[in-house]
Amino acid sequence: MNLEPALNSTISAERLEFAAVGSWTIAHSEALERLVDAGALQVANTRSMAIDMAGVQELDTLGAWLLERLIRRGRERGQDADFTRLPEHYRSLLDEVRAVNRQPRILRARRNRFISALDNLGRTTVGFKRDILAFVEMFGDLSVTLARILVHPLRFRFISAVHHLNRVGWQAMPIVLLITFLIGCIIAQQGFFHFRKFGADAYVVDMVGILVLRELGVLIVAIMVAGRSGSAYTAELGSMKMREEIDALRTMGFDPVEVLIVPRVLALVVALPILTFFGSLAALYGGGLVAWLYGGMSPEIYIARLREAISVTHFQVGMIKAPFMALVIGVVACSEGLRVKGSAESLGLRTTTSVVKSIFLVIVLDGVFAIFFASIGM
Repeated sequence: MNLEPALNSTISAERLEFAAVGSWTIAHSEALERLVDAGALQVANTRSMAIDMAGVQELDTLGAWLLERLIRRGRERGQDADFTRLPEHYRSLLDEVRAVNRQPRILRARRNRFISALDNLGRTTVGFKRDILAFVEMFGDLSVTLARILVHPLRFRFISAVHHLNRVGWQAMPIVLLITFLIGCIIAQQGFFHFRKFGADAYVVDMVGILVLRELGVLIVAIMVAGRSGSAYTAELGSMKMREEIDALRTMGFDPVEVLIVPRVLALVVALPILTFFGSLAALYGGGLVAWLYGGMSPEIYIARLREAISVTHFQVGMIKAPFMALVIGVVACSEGLRVKGSAESLGLRTTTSVVKSIFLVIVLDGVFAIFFASIGM
C-alpha cells in the first residue's frame, strides 16, 4: 500500500479543489509541511476551495492541523473553504483541531503616558502598603512569641540560637574585620591626602575615630550582615516554604516563629554589636597603620590624638544603633522568606528584595538615629 502523502490540486471556475491522499502523519512531517506551504500559495488566486479527504489512508493530529491550517488560510481571505467526502472516523479529530486557537487576536491600544504613570504610582503605593503590613505582622508575631518565651523560658531553643550565633557571628568575623580594616585605611589615606593641603594632618585622626565609631563602623557591618546573613535567612525560610516544611511544622503543632525565626533574630541582635565592636577596632587599626606608613605619624601620636578626639559617647552611639539594625534586618529577612511562593524565581526575587529592603531600612534607621542623637546632644 502506497502511504506517501500528496496534495493534488485542480482549478475550475475559480474554485480550487485539493485531494489529500496517503499518510498524513508525523512520520512524513517535512513532506507535509512542503505540501501545505505550496497549497497555500494557490489559495490566493481563487474564490473558493475544498479539500477532498476520501484518499487519506492515515491521519494524526499533525496532519489534521496542517489541513485545518490550509482551510483557515482560505477563510482568512473570505473564501468558502471546507472538507469534502470526510470519512466518519476522522471527523472527531478534525473537530478537535478546529476548536484550537480560535480566539481572535487582541490588539492592545496604546495607553496614555500620564495614565500609565498614575497606574504605576498606584501599584507602587499598594505594594509599599503590603510591604509595611508584612513587616508589622512579622514584628508583631515575633513580639508575641518572645513574650510567651519569657513566661515559659523552657520553650526557648537555646541550641538553635547558639548555632545561628556561630554562623552569623563567629563565621562572619574574618570578612567583617577585613572589610572594616580596608575602610579605615581608605578613610585615613584620603584624609591625609586632602587635609595635608591645609596643614591639618592631626585632624585626620579625629575624622577616622569619630566617623568609624559613630557611623561607618556599625553601618558597614550592618550592610555586610544584611547581604550575608539576611539573604541566607530569606533563602533558608523560602526553601522550607517551597518544600512545605513550614506547613508540616504547623501540622505537628509547632509555631514556625518560635522554632525558626526567634533563634535567628536573637542571634543577629547579639552578633551585630559584637561584630560592630571588633569591626570598629579593625577600622581604627587600619587608620593608624596608614597614618604611620603614609602620613608619617607615629603610633604613639596616633593613639594619643585618638584619646583626645573620641569619647565614650561616640562609642555608645554606634553600639546603641547595632541591636536595632539587627532587629530590622532579621524581621525583613524572615518576613520575605515566608512570602516565597512555589517557584525558584520567587525565591530569587524575595532574596534580592530582602537584601535591598534591609540595606535601605538600615540607612534610613541610621539617619533617624543621627537626628535623634543630635537633638539630645550626643
